[in-house]
Amino acid sequence: MMDKKISIILSTYNEASFIEETINEILNNIKNVEIILVDDSSSDGTLEKVKNIGNPNIKIFSRKLRGLASAFLLGLINSSGDIVGWVDSNMKSAAAKLPEMIDQLNNNEIVLLSRYVEGGDDKRDKFRSFASRFLNWIYQLTLSKKIKDYTSGMFVMKRSVLLTAIPNCFGHGEFFVEFIYKAHKRNVKIYELPFIQPPDLEKRSKTASSLLHFIHLGFHYMGVIFHARTRRN
Repeated sequence: MMDKKISIILSTYNEASFIEETINEILNNIKNVEIILVDDSSSDGTLEKVKNIGNPNIKIFSRKLRGLASAFLLGLINSSGDIVGWVDSNMKSAAAKLPEMIDQLNNNEIVLLSRYVEGGDDKRDKFRSFASRFLNWIYQLTLSKKIKDYTSGMFVMKRSVLLTAIPNCFGHGEFFVEFIYKAHKRNVKIYELPFIQPPDLEKRSKTASSLLHFIHLGFHYMGVIFHARTRRN
């Protein structure tokens, strides 16, 4: 699969401390790759650092809107790869797993990084780790126990998957939960690759500014998913 053209989408908001090492990790380990970077009005010099890398295979889109789902949609529309992926822009360790993820597409259609399969773990602070595990437990009870990590949000897929399951790109992380469930329900072959999520380098979340907000968003996701579960399409 490494001989295919690969598109990796990154969403950034004030990621100046991490973005260079993440991008370099991708460029150094994947040959035929384009990076589509969607920046939501960073004020810390993130864009300047990306531009200084000076690689023509990086496409930059700067906007005022915020939201992971709409960033993914913009990246997807502007991607041209046979394989499309998404990893956190502030997590070099996730970017380092991309070659292994792509290799797994030889026998699968979606490969997602999973903290909750054997060999995976979540090393973030205990409150965020507990909230994430709890929400995934709820998703397994209400959706399918076959998927262990609905909320990692980091994955690669064959573009052909979009003929079967199209993500509803609205909101934040709920789009990913619904997309994975929809793909699973339509018999898309999904593989969960063990991943150890490192401790937070910055005590913030792209989708939640506090633990309370994180849990509130989680229950909002649940409402979205209950709706998805009852839909036919």
